[in-house]
Amino acid sequence: MLEIDDQGTLQRIKLLQFFIVIAVLLNFTGLFVTIIGPDGALYASIAKTMVIRNNFAELFVDGRDWLDKPHFPFWMSAISFKLFGFQTWAYKLPAVLFSMMAAGYTYKLAKLFYTREIGLWAALILLTAQHLILSDMDVRAEPYLTGLIVGSVYHFFKSQDKKWFWHLLIGSLWAACAVMTKGIFALIPVFGAIAISLMIMKNWKMLFNFRWLLAIVMVMVFIIPELWCLHLQFDTHPEKMVFGQTNVSGIRFFFWDSQFGRFFNTGPYKKAGGDPTFFIHTTLWAFLPWSVLLVFSIVDFIRDKSKRLRQEDWVCICGAGLALLVLSASQFQLPHYVVIIFPFYAIITAQYLVRLNKIKEIKATNVIQNGTLVLLVGLIIIIHILFKPELSLYLIALILATLVLIAVIPKHVQTRYIPLFRTVGIILFINLYFNLA
Repeated sequence: MLEIDDQGTLQRIKLLQFFIVIAVLLNFTGLFVTIIGPDGALYASIAKTMVIRNNFAELFVDGRDWLDKPHFPFWMSAISFKLFGFQTWAYKLPAVLFSMMAAGYTYKLAKLFYTREIGLWAALILLTAQHLILSDMDVRAEPYLTGLIVGSVYHFFKSQDKKWFWHLLIGSLWAACAVMTKGIFALIPVFGAIAISLMIMKNWKMLFNFRWLLAIVMVMVFIIPELWCLHLQFDTHPEKMVFGQTNVSGIRFFFWDSQFGRFFNTGPYKKAGGDPTFFIHTTLWAFLPWSVLLVFSIVDFIRDKSKRLRQEDWVCICGAGLALLVLSASQFQLPHYVVIIFPFYAIITAQYLVRLNKIKEIKATNVIQNGTLVLLVGLIIIIHILFKPELSLYLIALILATLVLIAVIPKHVQTRYIPLFRTVGIILFINLYFNLA
């Protein structure tokens, strides 16, 4: 029996690796979709202006000084423009590569905590989560943040071991790049994953270890380029008119107004009051086709004490939970913000699915996934009838190949995994349609 199980596991691992390659290629199909406004077009124009002016220190929109987002995503896109020219795909390429970084670190983190198979499932779940695929097509800051945050968590967790310095250094570098992408609030899921999990395990010795002070110092050193750019463009020019006033400090905006100002809705950028349930119901569609299974996974975690015995069991729950709590309390809410905690969602879901062994629960998950697939396919049919997009022979061939792949899956996997692999096949089909139709 053990030999059969091992053979089945090896077969699943090969199939998982195959589907991961396909999912990676799927995420790259968004490179060639026209840049969508307002944010994508705005960010691409800022990066293009950097290259045209050969000025990587200051941000401009329509010739005016622009103070909103930090520099890191614009640096990445500008470097890509320098290398490949002003192409749509050149703007998106760095972001998609950071999404691949997120998938790689999601695999490494899940493998570190559990098994190789769970790591592969986690990476595949992340790569096929609907809003990650959308974010790789409609590029903002989230693909960068997703890779940097989960990478930082991985290295900070590893820095608890004896050989800790290089992991602490790399973790601090990724954390600093996340700060230079979205500000200091980008560190909330990192803090939750490491610090709160240590608190829950009452590991006070590690929690108050000097290495975390060293990490803070490293992060502050690594964000000096961002602070210097803000100082150069704004703090040394108090006469500049920004937000309808002079004497605006770029550094103060970076640390306070862009973060706490948005959170409390008191800064220069305001939105209508937030909804505490916004990111909960956003997750239900954004993390499709895995969102219902994510809910099952969290309920199972709460119910089963044996899954709450190690720090590893708490890292993803704490990282996602704290970020979700802060985002939900914020007055400034947008759907794509939730993408940054998808790696944690993916690991939580993957470990639940692979370790599931009760027949009743297996049947329930299969029914849920089959129902989800029917709804998704029905949605595509309705969209096609309403909008009647032209389908190229190339796209038709790809879709037919995907459908054939879905049809032959039962011949290669155990019955309990068939709906899961079909889920992957259907989401490939749907997003090939979205990106290439």
